[in-house]
Amino acid sequence: MGELAINLADRARSISASPTLAIDAQAKKMVKEGIHIISFGVGEPDFDTPEHIKSAAAQALAKGFTKYTPVAGIDELKEAIKDKLSNENGLDYQTSQIVVSNGAKHSLFNAIQVLINPGDEVVLPAPYWVSYAEMVKLAGGIPRVVITREENDFKLTPAELEAVINPNTKLLILNSPSNPTGSVYNRDELQALAECLVRHQLIVISDEIYEKLVYDELEHVSIASLGPEIKELTIVINGVSKSYSMTGWRIGYAAAPDPVAKAMADLQSHATSNPNSFAQWGSIEAIRGSQTPVKEMVAEFKKRRDYILERLSAIPGITCRKPGGAFYVFPNISAAFGYSYRGEEIRDSSDLARIMLSHGRIAVVPGIAFGVNDYLRLSYATSLQNIEEGLNRFEQVWRTLLNN
Repeated sequence: MGELAINLADRARSISASPTLAIDAQAKKMVKEGIHIISFGVGEPDFDTPEHIKSAAAQALAKGFTKYTPVAGIDELKEAIKDKLSNENGLDYQTSQIVVSNGAKHSLFNAIQVLINPGDEVVLPAPYWVSYAEMVKLAGGIPRVVITREENDFKLTPAELEAVINPNTKLLILNSPSNPTGSVYNRDELQALAECLVRHQLIVISDEIYEKLVYDELEHVSIASLGPEIKELTIVINGVSKSYSMTGWRIGYAAAPDPVAKAMADLQSHATSNPNSFAQWGSIEAIRGSQTPVKEMVAEFKKRRDYILERLSAIPGITCRKPGGAFYVFPNISAAFGYSYRGEEIRDSSDLARIMLSHGRIAVVPGIAFGVNDYLRLSYATSLQNIEEGLNRFEQVWRTLLNN
């Protein structure tokens, strides 16, 4: 029989695979081959899910809570999210305005799908999380990338936003704390952006998945809390994955104006139906239960951040801003461009990431995956022991490289 000729849809051909997951897959392949790899790659807390959360999900399973639930989530979880948003973020929503999905990534996908028409432009401050641009393209939208400045902690300014607004601009995607930079917008910075958004009546998707992972007494502020006008233009995205080390549970949520929330729920009803039934009960316990494990995790992340920042800052040719949140550092490694390592030229961040994996046996993510080329992303969601050994390997390759 001849080969079956199947033409993929244009949208499928336009998608790039996630670079973070691709690097993680390559690192795991090397591990299976017996090579000891230290991974600074995928953004996933290395802590176990707290016991009280696992127990709540196990009890739900034991009670037979294994059937379909309402598409947008069970009432008990939506009530918990409603109370959380009110108590912690100063945001008042009705449960009808909350949509629980299969992870915050799914919430983002749903929001972009119901808001973007072909040709609409979406402002993406770079560095940006790898999936934003792909989601926009899948909806027929056009990513309008704005390169932010390292000296400004990679934060978008109102002037930079104003400069790209045109009649096709539909929305801004804002991520604070940020993946990959760890930057945290303060209240005044968000207020200035909110005034610009309200003036131009632009929607903002506020990705707040790292909100509890902040350091140095910094405050997480939701842009939606800065007044009724900006709240009506905001879709808040959050979830339990990062704060409670529940990445595999796949529970995220959105809070949005009524028409947007209804459209997201309707879309979800035809795509995935409801989020995981018993994971919803675990998520209720995460939100309503003890927050002590979160505080302990944040304290450990801060120790790791301080160590990795000190080590990187001491390496000649590298600059690295101090992240205020999340669990990533984003060092500038452009000093390596033009050098060679064992005959392999470093032309960009992808080359350096490949060499660090093949020769240094450490997995890092190239900055080009996040829309900028002069950087690498290193996650410190791994043990201090791994961080120390990984940085020893990194520094050995780096110093050899620059001494060639």
